[in-house]
Amino acid sequence: MKSLGLITVLSAALMAVPCAYAQQAATPAGATGQCKDGSYTTQAHKRGACRGHQGVKAWYASADAPAATAKVDATPDASATPAEPARHAKAAPAGKRSMAWTQPAATAAPGGGPGMVWVNAGSKVYHCQSDKWYGRTKHGHYMKESDAKAKGYHGPRRKSCSA
Repeated sequence: MKSLGLITVLSAALMAVPCAYAQQAATPAGATGQCKDGSYTTQAHKRGACRGHQGVKAWYASADAPAATAKVDATPDASATPAEPARHAKAAPAGKRSMAWTQPAATAAPGGGPGMVWVNAGSKVYHCQSDKWYGRTKHGHYMKESDAKAKGYHGPRRKSCSA
């Protein structure tokens, strides 16, 4: 009886192996993973690769794959820009999250001047000339402080620039 059970288990395992290989063989070229809805992804990193597709079902790329694909995608063309080496050059220390998004843009938007504030349209906050965000947020424009207050904007931490 034991040998019959063992033979059944071994034959089931032998039949399952070709099915697993057939599934991997049907994977499109360049796919790094399969989403739970059946679609495939070519993202270099697993995190967020199947966003909107119910998550990752199977990940085919190894830990070394993103570095290998970055080398393959590099072009020898002199006019091409580097493949973002600066973004990954400074990694956050272990246990700490990167706060790179809290840094203002390197240069302020042209315009502005005395009596003008930078109005951030998304947050309804205006920034004074002495503020690090003055002219440096993505969605904003310059206007007089009195006009900004009249349109419902407020200063950082509800403070006025003139006070």
